[in-house]
Amino acid sequence: MRRYTNRFINEHNLISGRVLSAIVVLPLSLTIAACSQPNATTADSKPATEPTTATQTALVEQPQAEIMPVSAHSDTQPTILKNISVTVYKDANCGCCKEWVGYAEGHGLNATAQNVEDVSLFKERYSVPQQMRSCHTTVTTDGYVFEGHVPAKYMAQFLKSPPSDAIGLAVPSMPVGSPGMEYQDKFMPYKVMQINKDGSIAIYATIDSPQQQI
Repeated sequence: MRRYTNRFINEHNLISGRVLSAIVVLPLSLTIAACSQPNATTADSKPATEPTTATQTALVEQPQAEIMPVSAHSDTQPTILKNISVTVYKDANCGCCKEWVGYAEGHGLNATAQNVEDVSLFKERYSVPQQMRSCHTTVTTDGYVFEGHVPAKYMAQFLKSPPSDAIGLAVPSMPVGSPGMEYQDKFMPYKVMQINKDGSIAIYATIDSPQQQI
């Protein structure tokens, strides 16, 4: 009887482990699918309330697993990044990087994309913290850094009045539903982070809905 009891317990643990692995892998699979199969459309919406800089934090909270319907990005401010020139360092095979560049250019940004073999070299050059990194790194002619899928709205707001202790903004990882990461009707809440000169980070804006990106 003891032998059969142990066998049952072992099989139960094995099944539980497989279920847990499936739960952990699902959000990552969705992110990868969104990056490789972007589906950008446009729709009108009202601008969101201006954000405030929150208390500095040492780590970024992981995006919530909850997925909600997304209203596509609007192009109601097509010149919000006018007269701003940048270089975007990206991998040649990154589809979502290309989508973000197109999105930013649609808001007036003058972008020069450079396909590089090792994007991490440029992230290190421009002092992007490891936990803030995403797929592409954007650098303005003034040396400000925008890492990942940062909405045009917050790029323009930052550049209009850059905090004295900051080098730029970052959207860590590749949140589904962020600019350039549109996938079907999905949206995952995320944070826009401020990168400071001393290597510290702070929350610049919390994006809980697609409309806040516009």
